[in-house]
Amino acid sequence: MSGGVDSSVAAALLADQGYEVVGVTMRLFDAPFENAGRLSRSCCSLEDVEDARATCRIIGARHYYMNFEDEFRDHVIDYFVGEYERGRTPHPCLACNDRLKFDFLMRRAEFMDADIVATGHYAQVVNGDNGYRLMRAVDPLKDQAYVLYTLTQEKLAKLALPVGGYTKEQIRTLAAEFGLPVADKPDSQDICFIPAGNYREFVEKRLESRMPGVLRTSDGAVLGTHDGVHAFTIGQRKGLPINGGTGRPVFVTHINAATGEITVGDARDLLKTQLWASGINWISGTAPNGSIRCEARIRYNGQNSAATVTPHGDWAEIEFDEPVRAITPGQAAVFYDGDEVLGGGMIEPAPPAEFARQDSIIVTAARRELASH
Repeated sequence: MSGGVDSSVAAALLADQGYEVVGVTMRLFDAPFENAGRLSRSCCSLEDVEDARATCRIIGARHYYMNFEDEFRDHVIDYFVGEYERGRTPHPCLACNDRLKFDFLMRRAEFMDADIVATGHYAQVVNGDNGYRLMRAVDPLKDQAYVLYTLTQEKLAKLALPVGGYTKEQIRTLAAEFGLPVADKPDSQDICFIPAGNYREFVEKRLESRMPGVLRTSDGAVLGTHDGVHAFTIGQRKGLPINGGTGRPVFVTHINAATGEITVGDARDLLKTQLWASGINWISGTAPNGSIRCEARIRYNGQNSAATVTPHGDWAEIEFDEPVRAITPGQAAVFYDGDEVLGGGMIEPAPPAEFARQDSIIVTAARRELASH
């Protein structure tokens, strides 16, 4: 229970259905006193803890405030900074859900003899003849199924998502009907541990290493220098350290973390039809036998696009019917069949070594063929 309206209503709905509810608020980081005001606009502040406790008092539930600071630092904050060091763009909510809520918290719940872990995520779990299915929420504007693609059959069997069948407006109405003090509480918008929104400043203070380098065009012209790849993301236009300007808009199209080289180009250079993803999870528990037709999404607030997904063990190759913009390593590629989430993985800058070698052989053979003519 983060202290927000969604998790509060989730708890109230379950209590109303007759469940014995135990509220758990996770202490994820130490909030210094001087940041208390700013943190109250995000989540995890002392005010949020009190809101969660107040909801538990109203619905007659026990409430626990559990310390997960070490786990959050190791698996979310360190991951967040480390990804930027590698020239990638992380999604911290993915790491927090995967490791904190649906790993460490579920283990803690077992010690408490809890049958189910419930959260305020906007998504739905459906138990069918062929196992559990993860479905998108009724409210498309609040849907969070994208960040839940790492769930497995074992975890879905122990998970409840009570608010996924409601719109946000209905959830606020229910909060008022239950008499909860958070009915009109604003939603948190920022990354919870960076309430001011300045992630570059946050990362700068925690870097263990940096890779400076140059900005180049795709044809090799040097436009400027930079202090580290951590300050860039694919598709970025603003804040590029270009000497004298270019006279036209340019965007980051490639980041080479090994050399520090940042490549910039036109908007059309961001359009691609293929990507590779690692760490693939199939929610059914079984990978498809060969390529499948589905839809894929490459960012949280993005659109689903028609694609062909070909599994290769822990990796998958995704080929879109039409070009998509700014495929960004470190973000998730999530696969859908209508409203059902099939699975997903982490976008990588290049295919695995064995496929990279195959591509190289094919390209070399093609060049020889052209040369012979």
